[in-house]
Amino acid sequence: MTDTSYNDYCQQKAVASGSSFYYSFLFLDPPRRTAITALYAFCREVDDVVDECREIDLARAKLAWWRSEIAALYDGHPSHPVTRALGQALPSFDLPREHMLEIIDGMEMDLDQARYDTFKDLHLYCYRVASTVGLLAAEIFGYQDRHTLKYAHDLGIALQLTNIIRDVGEDARRGRIYLPVEDLQRFNVPAAELIQGKPGENFRSLMAFQAERAREYYARALGHLSPADRKSQRAGLVMAAIYRSLLDEISADGFQVLDRRISLTPVRKLWIATKTWLRP
Repeated sequence: MTDTSYNDYCQQKAVASGSSFYYSFLFLDPPRRTAITALYAFCREVDDVVDECREIDLARAKLAWWRSEIAALYDGHPSHPVTRALGQALPSFDLPREHMLEIIDGMEMDLDQARYDTFKDLHLYCYRVASTVGLLAAEIFGYQDRHTLKYAHDLGIALQLTNIIRDVGEDARRGRIYLPVEDLQRFNVPAAELIQGKPGENFRSLMAFQAERAREYYARALGHLSPADRKSQRAGLVMAAIYRSLLDEISADGFQVLDRRISLTPVRKLWIATKTWLRP
């Protein structure tokens, strides 16, 4: 494969996922767009290992292979199209190896546990699968103020919490419940409600609490973002705007997330992305 075909592979992976992340990449200059697309494709690859492998031992073996492939990436001889594309980005962007490995650690957590007792426990998962991606993305987008890394960290938590809210029903049917046990108990919502897709009278209050927690992380993230870095970090702001709109849509719909997946249309995502990118 040529350098162009590695990048095409990553582009196809990003487009095929239908993710909102794709819209945040549209307005970047080519080197940054190519690098962030490769990073996103890597995240999709390791996430697909967990979601698509029914045999846990096989999934572990595949994640172990990805760990070795990250070592090969930083040693200068990657073999996978995604890591070869990332290899093209390494000379231009500081992408810490430990963050790449922490993403794999986060994916492996899905093989080891299906419940989280406390929000502190869940926070570690969110950090590994989302904040690390935000920190790597911040390096690609560029920044002057170190506080922007706190913005990237908290934005990752906010985005992942929004994902968890959106996917409560789908995840429960897969045997995973990310809402902390302490929150289920606080609002007297049995796990069976989520698994069976039959919300009781307390479910909406539970989900409103989760939504407010996510909004607090969005606010914290934006509070950390230095004005000097607002322009360079616009792609992240696009992502935040799309996901906050999704969270508002879910809230307005009464948190009917157990039997359906609420999403924004591509046209609306593009409109939000354009409006956010052009904002002074």
